Amino acid sequence: MKALALFVVVCFALASAGCAQIPMKFQTPTAVQEHEVLGEGYGSAGGALLFGFIPIKYNSRFTRAQQAAIASKGGDALVNPVVTEKWWWAYIMNGATTTVTGTVIKFKH
Repeated sequence: MKALALFVVVCFALASAGCAQIPMKFQTPTAVQEHEVLGEGYGSAGGALLFGFIPIKYNSRFTRAQQAAIASKGGDALVNPVVTEKWWWAYIMNGATTTVTGTVIKFKH
């Protein structure tokens, strides 16, 4: 009985660890922070869930798409962001592609 309880606890812990996601943070300029507008940036990233619950680059797709959008213009931050997703399904997995667009800015130091 103790072995079964330990097995259930370990399985739950492993399943919970796969659900962690990196929060998406937007750095916006303050009124006193000078910045240069570089233009419209675009970034996209995808991920999948194998068997519906094993994440493969799934939890970090928002952050990766945001970083790609900022890097597309060589800036420091993104303002006025628009986040969209497209979902897909297959026999043993499903996934999503996240797209982030917005105005890329570079802070003046």
